[in-house]
Amino acid sequence: MGKIIINNLIRFMILIVLQIALFKNMGYYSLATPFPYILILFLLPIGTSNLLLYIFAFLTGLTIDAFYDTIGVHAAACVALIWFRIFFHKITLETDVINSFETPTWSEMGFKWYSTYVLLGTLVHHLVLYIVEVFSFQNILYTLASVGLSSIFTIVIIFIIGVLTYKRRSRLGN
Repeated sequence: MGKIIINNLIRFMILIVLQIALFKNMGYYSLATPFPYILILFLLPIGTSNLLLYIFAFLTGLTIDAFYDTIGVHAAACVALIWFRIFFHKITLETDVINSFETPTWSEMGFKWYSTYVLLGTLVHHLVLYIVEVFSFQNILYTLASVGLSSIFTIVIIFIIGVLTYKRRSRLGN
């Protein structure tokens, strides 16, 4: 259990620093901006209590808000992502897996499940992020284009990180 907490804290620090130092300055004419820091929330252990998930998501969002000079926009999007995560886990995972402390990674859950999880979760996060940020339906096509392009950009970066950190499962354990 201690190893899981330390791994998640290290992952948190690395992804927050990368988001602030590198990805904050990346973008395509303010139309597409990557937010791979949400990988922190995707990779939290499955058996984590809902209250802890919501608190951690809110604090993660506030941390990003502090560096982006936004007031609660990322916090709202992260809480929406955790709501989606809880719902997605309930409808797609078996009870014994939900009660375990496995990290829902590509190598543990399989590509089909993981890609659906990341794709839908990223869309939920980005949709809430941009709708709350704009808080208007006046330029809805521009907002939806930003959601789509930013989601694609974020998903590509998350899958690159997934490929770089992929651990092959042992055949002896199966």
